[in-house]
Amino acid sequence: MKLWHYAVIVFLGGCCYGILSTFVKLAYTAGFTVSAVTGGQYFFGAVLTWLVVVFTKKKKLTRIQTSKLILSGVPFGLTGIFYYQALQTLNASLAIVFLFQFVWIGALLEWLFHKKRPTKRKLTSIVLLLIGSVLAANVLFQEHMALSWLGSFWGMLAALTFSSFVFLSSSVEKAAPPILKSALLSTGGVLTVFIVFPPSFLLDLDVFMGLIPYGLALGIFGVVLPPLLFSIGMPHVGSGLGTILTASELPVVIAMSSLVLAEPISLPQWIGVTIILGGIVSSNLRSENSNKL
Repeated sequence: MKLWHYAVIVFLGGCCYGILSTFVKLAYTAGFTVSAVTGGQYFFGAVLTWLVVVFTKKKKLTRIQTSKLILSGVPFGLTGIFYYQALQTLNASLAIVFLFQFVWIGALLEWLFHKKRPTKRKLTSIVLLLIGSVLAANVLFQEHMALSWLGSFWGMLAALTFSSFVFLSSSVEKAAPPILKSALLSTGGVLTVFIVFPPSFLLDLDVFMGLIPYGLALGIFGVVLPPLLFSIGMPHVGSGLGTILTASELPVVIAMSSLVLAEPISLPQWIGVTIILGGIVSSNLRSENSNKL
């Protein structure tokens, strides 16, 4: 495949994350708790991923390779935990702006560990994405928005762990089969979540059965597809560009909120979405003779 094909794959992985908030809101409306929704998402996602592994051709990995991938899934689980903690004390709009800081953290990690200094074009894209995120999240036009230092701390931790997960997806065991790699990453994620949120929903049949529709949807779009798509595309595009591509999450959040939840979306928010998409496109423009995105 050409390099831009891998960029599209990573872009779609980011879009999957954008779908989650709609199903999370529906699950909360149905009466499920944060721990049940989060645990259900990772549990069902991990189970579905391993079911796919069972019916595919397997390639044996060493214990060290397996351990590396499971540990690389820890930031995957921590991201959800930290983000939900941020939401306890921050307005949802502010929380997502803090989470969106992953776009520059990813470029920084690539610079520090892979010695790939961000280009002017990439830096311009990052600035556009951050401006777009503030507009799309409607932060500037909301009244009574309190800034909590604790919430800000959790939000930045979520951005850091998400950037770390994207970085590890592009760096650890590149030769591993994507579906097996995805299964091991999701295993690390679900174990991490279960340590923080003990899976009590597994012991309550009524809660478990009611959670299935939401857990399956969240598991597919939050646990199965993103690690799989990242495992395929990230090693080719790199974590710096990869984090920019995953910014597709926020435009999808806005679109889903409008189309599915019928939430009113203001003009500045649509402008923010347009700026974000422009930033993603600009990061992928390349000259005819360049071999970089």
